Amino acid sequence: MAKIDFAINSEGQRVSIHSEKLNRHGFIAGATGTGKTVSLKVLAEHFSALSIPVFLSDFKGDLSGLFKAGEATEKIEERRKKCGLSESEFSYRAFPVEFFSFTKEGGIPLRTTVSEMGPLLLSRILNLSDVQSDILRIIFRIADEEGLLLLDLKDLRSMLQYVSENSKEYEKSYGKLSTQSLNAILRSVVALEDRGGEEFFGEPAINVKDFFRLTTNSEGVISILDAKSVASDPKIYSTFLLYLLSELYENLPEVGDLEKPRMVFFFDEAHLLFQDTSKVLLEKITQVTRLIRSKGIGIYYVSQNPADIPEEILSQLGNKIQHGLQAYTPGERKKLKAVADSFRENPAFDTLEVLENLGTGEALVSCLDPDGKPTMVEKVMIFPPQTFLGELSPEEKERAKLGSDLALKYDEMIDRDSAYEMLTRKGLSEEAEKEKAVSEKEEERDKAQTSKLQNRVVKSVSRSVSGSIGREVGASIGKSVFGKGMGRRLGGNIGAALGRGILETLFGR
Repeated sequence: MAKIDFAINSEGQRVSIHSEKLNRHGFIAGATGTGKTVSLKVLAEHFSALSIPVFLSDFKGDLSGLFKAGEATEKIEERRKKCGLSESEFSYRAFPVEFFSFTKEGGIPLRTTVSEMGPLLLSRILNLSDVQSDILRIIFRIADEEGLLLLDLKDLRSMLQYVSENSKEYEKSYGKLSTQSLNAILRSVVALEDRGGEEFFGEPAINVKDFFRLTTNSEGVISILDAKSVASDPKIYSTFLLYLLSELYENLPEVGDLEKPRMVFFFDEAHLLFQDTSKVLLEKITQVTRLIRSKGIGIYYVSQNPADIPEEILSQLGNKIQHGLQAYTPGERKKLKAVADSFRENPAFDTLEVLENLGTGEALVSCLDPDGKPTMVEKVMIFPPQTFLGELSPEEKERAKLGSDLALKYDEMIDRDSAYEMLTRKGLSEEAEKEKAVSEKEEERDKAQTSKLQNRVVKSVSRSVSGSIGREVGASIGKSVFGKGMGRRLGGNIGAALGRGILETLFGR
């Protein structure tokens, strides 16, 4: 069991998180500019040093500084001394970092397949109604039953078009599939493509086990997702991170409580996860949060106010770091009091009063003790970070990406045979069959027309007198119907033959 010192209290004592309680989850909250980012960085540094891999998302870009050694500025040095950190236990240094991105710029492309995302999460990204979500679930079912792989968005588009064209056939098994709903889903898919969605649906899909990496000297690799590219589309960001959590939960074995977690997952801007979230999806998030700790994963939600997090999830977060909050309305005042009341009271101070007067870098903290009970709330100063305070340049990020072996694995998208290609071939095959059927019908019609014309010739020639007259008449009609050469011979022969028959009849031969 290891203790992770990350702050100092007002009595000069160090405040710690016990490593075996890290998988009991937690939150970091506070208003803008109160020090949430620094707290996150300090925890990530300590976890990495303890051989715990970390995954975190970066909306503003300032977490990228974990890749670079910090600088001894006056403010950092002042805080280091206030926290009682000697030069031997605190050094400016970099940590092992992998940069990921939803695009090829800014990091290793982070993508998944449509099939792996599944209809529930995809419905959230597409802003589908309940009825449309049910139809999308049927689309996935049909694709599975017919062996049609849904890898990227063009696969999903082709599948929607295919089912729409054959809806009558599928209604026998799945009920009425509204053309209007299918078209609405299709429009949502096209809109997602226009928003850049085609960049993060496809192969190679991310393998979450690539987040569980250690360096040769046993430091945990910090995986940073550059989320700036989807800052204007929060549903893509929050749904994708929820997908990653689901993948971790579904693919990892049960391990129970370990001396330290296998990985810690920081969910920044956590309020985005719960905006416009359906009851079904909220139940799934709650379930994953509750059960994933048995897989050795710790989740830390980062947001401005704990009230952003639903009560059923907030109650599962044992390690709390609360930075300053202000209340300007009666409603905000009520929320502020609820935050203060959520801590185990410390008789040394008034929690609500301290919460309203916390300075930058200060926080109210309560962690789980070795018995799993929350400690009394303490007012603390968070340690300074050892890494760079600020954002890396694009050139520095690109160098970091080029130095990663994961870039070779994920950088180039692969477009293998899937639903789009299969349905395209099927469509071409059906078109060829239709053309063949049309050709056969035209050939039968031509034969019938030829036969009809031949009969007309016969009837015309039969009215002629005989022999040479019949031959000339037949030749003339045959020429007009069948052409000059063949028509003359054919018509003449028919006319002559009929002439012979008529003469034999007339003269009793």
